[in-house]
Amino acid sequence: MIRIAIANQKGGVGKTTTAINIATAMAATGWKTLLIDLDPQGNASTGFGIYAADRIRSSYDLLVDQAPLVECIQPTSIPGLDIVPATVDLSGAEVELVSVEQRTARLRAALADHTAHEICFIDCPPSLGLLTLNALTTADTLLVPLQCEFFALEGLSQLLQTVERVQQRFNPDLGIIGVVLTMFDRRNRLTDQVADDVRDCLGGLVFESVIPRNVRLSEAPSHGLPALVYDHACAGSRAYMSLARELIGRLPEKRKAA
Repeated sequence: MIRIAIANQKGGVGKTTTAINIATAMAATGWKTLLIDLDPQGNASTGFGIYAADRIRSSYDLLVDQAPLVECIQPTSIPGLDIVPATVDLSGAEVELVSVEQRTARLRAALADHTAHEICFIDCPPSLGLLTLNALTTADTLLVPLQCEFFALEGLSQLLQTVERVQQRFNPDLGIIGVVLTMFDRRNRLTDQVADDVRDCLGGLVFESVIPRNVRLSEAPSHGLPALVYDHACAGSRAYMSLARELIGRLPEKRKAA
């Protein structure tokens, strides 16, 4: 199973929207997909219409109580896509895990030898605490949503430094599969400038597909649906399908053929 963490310590960059829609797009192309909601806000879970009362087991149980993964997985309304939902209990997990041995490897242990899915996305909280460290220690690679705004590169540099530390201490094989530009507004000259700066800095690491500011992307979660289901023809949905095609092209050949 390919494991991809979706992370950026800056909030409001479209991270959860990306997690919901890229997971949906991958399932739509035939991949058996698992999404792990590791954000205490649980927005990825809500985005699939799985509300608090329906979350019987969660990523909190998985990390803190070491519940078996199969007991924490719930199906979504999307064929081929399952989720490990998050609950507010997860907000206390960082404190509860502080004194635990191998506290950064809890998620990796939980996913070990899991073969029911071909690809797993991990939606991280907007911080670089123990939850995100667990995701980065577990992941094969990292997908970084980056909002097209002035402070984007500063936040990205901090994340890249964290990735280096994780590579040195916990997960030497961690890579970065790409950076996706989000909330792109062609009417705003600053957006174009930031996008150019990011591409100049990171080159081919930046996906060609960009995610536009799109009302339908914002509306979809309130209906408990991914944008690709809520309005598959909108600009945001088309952008995520394009991103999924690019992502598949960057996956290791032996994994794609498996």
